[in-house]
Amino acid sequence: MFNEADLQEAFVVSGVRRSQAYLYLCTGRIFTKFLAAAGRLTPTEHRDPVSLLCRRYLQYLVEVRGFSDQSLYQHRGTVLDFLSRGVPTNRHLSALTAADIEAFVQLKSRENSRQSLQHIVAHLRAFLRYCADHGEAPSGLHIIDTPRVYRGELPPRALDWMIVRRLLASIRRRDPRDWRDYTILHLMAYYGLRPSEIAALRLDSIDWEAGTLRVEQRKTRSVLILPLVGRTLRLLRRYIQVARSSSDLPHLFLRIRSPIKPLKHYGIIEVFSYRAKNSGLPLDGASSYSLRHAFAMRLLHRGVGIKAIGDLLGHRSLEATCVYLRVDTDMLRAVALPLPCVVTAEGGDHA
Repeated sequence: MFNEADLQEAFVVSGVRRSQAYLYLCTGRIFTKFLAAAGRLTPTEHRDPVSLLCRRYLQYLVEVRGFSDQSLYQHRGTVLDFLSRGVPTNRHLSALTAADIEAFVQLKSRENSRQSLQHIVAHLRAFLRYCADHGEAPSGLHIIDTPRVYRGELPPRALDWMIVRRLLASIRRRDPRDWRDYTILHLMAYYGLRPSEIAALRLDSIDWEAGTLRVEQRKTRSVLILPLVGRTLRLLRRYIQVARSSSDLPHLFLRIRSPIKPLKHYGIIEVFSYRAKNSGLPLDGASSYSLRHAFAMRLLHRGVGIKAIGDLLGHRSLEATCVYLRVDTDMLRAVALPLPCVVTAEGGDHA
């Protein structure tokens, strides 16, 4: 058994270059994750009141509110940031004021968009309500104004299809990570799958005889059976043969480095971010959902109806699908009607 605190001290090295010290820290972090997965890590006991409060709150989110790992991860990040930067030094939570909360929200507003700030405020509300209910903070601090966000206020996020093809072509497929990342981005671009749907794929999701892919759509809690073209089937078979670890795990996409675990949906997002950054293409500000939007626009250009596009995307309403298909100026020009001419009494034509 290894103690987490001892490991943290063991991999902190002084007297070396900064890049080498960083590599030691990375090695220690990977080794710590491996020990935790193997059940050989003794966590550090946090005895200060703030750390204990944070632990109790996270346990409450799991046991009482039933939060998923991803939701727990997001709430934990906001709470730890608030406790480190939002609570004044040498002051207890019981001395918090509305001015302290407002100052923290203003700080986060300079670092995040209004869309992200909405989630941060929601996390903060839940934590302050919990603290008030348990006598740790004054009541009423959870009443925080949240920024307004309107559907359709942002420009479309669809990438040009030539950019999508160049992004895929930038992955050379020379090692297992290249093959895994290429396969992930291929499924997102050519089938419009969400990151959470990619992460949920299993080996038995592929029906090799029927040539179909079973997709569990977490957002709509439905199952979609997608027909796969021959190129995609060959790509999946090649990926499994040369790049996927010989693990007993049933998931299709796994981590490359130890400990071998299924990729989570935020890992899929990081795959896109890493490949976009290293592609040399103008992809600043693009997200993994840009591939999903590009998929929808490509179907629209090929004459597929909006209802069929919505079914493939897993949408329950046409309104949600139309958000993906906004502001296509070329298509608007193609469907524009000619302006009729009016013949006047003088015999002249006026538009």
